[in-house]
Amino acid sequence: MKRIIALIMALLSVMVFCGCEGEVKDTSSPDEKVFRDGDVVGEGEKSFEFSVKYEDGKTEKCIVKTDKKTVGEALIENGIITGEDGKYGLYVKTVNGVLADFDKTKTYWAFYINGEYATSGVDSTEIKKGEKYSFEIGK
Repeated sequence: MKRIIALIMALLSVMVFCGCEGEVKDTSSPDEKVFRDGDVVGEGEKSFEFSVKYEDGKTEKCIVKTDKKTVGEALIENGIITGEDGKYGLYVKTVNGVLADFDKTKTYWAFYINGEYATSGVDSTEIKKGEKYSFEIGK
């Protein structure tokens, strides 16, 4: 009987530590990135410079091409950002494959236009020629 209980406990431990189904996957692996520094992403008549600053301070930039109207639509279309719709618009959770999980790590993605903290959400910001858009991870 003790062996059966020990076996059940061992199996439960393996399931807890290895199963991980339903948990958020660490998407910060370089293999998960949509773009690398200097890439051109997407297709379309409009283009803009986009950069991301990670928690370690490293920055990557790309050129985004699109026919979409807003920055958010262009970034979503190209798989660069994901998020959830909320009462204030799109709440961005991942940028270039990197998750910011406020509930677990107290980090979030902040949106910037020309290096200034944006006063509009990414999903409501119309693409304007010559403007540079970015996300930085914050705490």
